[in-house]
Amino acid sequence: MSEEEEQQQTKSSEEEREDEEEEEDEGPKICQVCGDQANGYHFNAMTCEGCKGFFRRAVKRLGPFRCPFQKNCVITKSNRRQCQACRMQKCLSIGMRRELIMTDEAVEERRWKIKRKRLMTEPVLLSPQQEALIQELLKAHGETFDRTCSNFNQFSPLDRCASSTAVNSEVLQSTKPDAVQSGEKEWIQSSDGSGSSSSFLSQGSVESNAEQELGERSKGVTFTSLSHINDLSTYMIQNVINYAKIITDFRALAMDDQISLLKGATFEMMQIRFNMLFNDKTGIWECGPLHYCMDDASRAGFKPHLLDPLMKFHYTLRGLKLHDVEYALMQAITLFSPDRPGVTNHDVISHHQETLAIALLTYIESKRVEGEKHLLFPKIMACLTEMRTMNEEYTKQVMQIQDIQPELSPLILEVVSQDR
Repeated sequence: MSEEEEQQQTKSSEEEREDEEEEEDEGPKICQVCGDQANGYHFNAMTCEGCKGFFRRAVKRLGPFRCPFQKNCVITKSNRRQCQACRMQKCLSIGMRRELIMTDEAVEERRWKIKRKRLMTEPVLLSPQQEALIQELLKAHGETFDRTCSNFNQFSPLDRCASSTAVNSEVLQSTKPDAVQSGEKEWIQSSDGSGSSSSFLSQGSVESNAEQELGERSKGVTFTSLSHINDLSTYMIQNVINYAKIITDFRALAMDDQISLLKGATFEMMQIRFNMLFNDKTGIWECGPLHYCMDDASRAGFKPHLLDPLMKFHYTLRGLKLHDVEYALMQAITLFSPDRPGVTNHDVISHHQETLAIALLTYIESKRVEGEKHLLFPKIMACLTEMRTMNEEYTKQVMQIQDIQPELSPLILEVVSQDR
């Protein structure tokens, strides 16, 4: 017999044995207690579901059963409920073991493990509510963020005079931040003199550079790119405000809470938006007709204590290769931060933020492949935390810059003002 024939014969024998085992498995199973149809081994014996449940309950029973007859009842499917004592004795006689019964705590733990395993194997999907939320955020982002940056050409010319960077470090080291002048505060108040801050949310368009001038520049200009960065920042702040006003849950908040959230989140949301334009290969922000580097911020008066961690943040966040949806959710999570100064309705805002965070996690789990989603959610949240640490330093440096070269717009000064 050839080797090939032997392999075929061996294979045929194995298949026959498998068929016999399948036939045995598929044969009728009889409960050894009552004779009903059994569905498997329970507590070391072949039983039906009814006798399995009876044995579990009987073992957990505090007192013994008593036979009302002669203690030798024949247990069948039809009379198995008539004598619990003899039924229990039959269970023990066929080998059912008390020690195999799990405690209530162990049963609950086992059920949780089975449920968790099933959830891990089932595909994660966004709920209709989460889908609607994401669409609203994408719409708000799309209407307030122009990737082409076509409006940037309307800003003051970007002066990249190299001498200003050196002057920056010397001048700023000896300065201290001053409070926002009282006249600047009036810019945000309503026209009826009531002192309401509602005007902060009602600015609809970017004013021209001439309208934003607070006065003539001093003859010795220290920060050569400040005028352009002022226009850019004012424009970005306006877009962030308009973005927030589109979101239904944000509009439903009290006006004071809206203002507190925007004051606290504007810098962070601007950085998230700018990150979408950051090229982590070159370290350049590619904003349509204009390209920016970190030196441009330095020439506007900002110092390394802010710029160094900010640069690191942009490299880190861009390295995560986020989808537009993830950027949109990240912005919204930042906006709905219940611990901002001045916030009063903490519970509602915290609920909104939790809903957004769960939507982000679900999106990552449902849309990302296994290799991409590994630790992505905690990495995003870590980036948000990192920005919070830079926010205070940004405010401090803005006030220092304004003290030296008062060119910043009232909107920028209102955002960084401390009366939140």
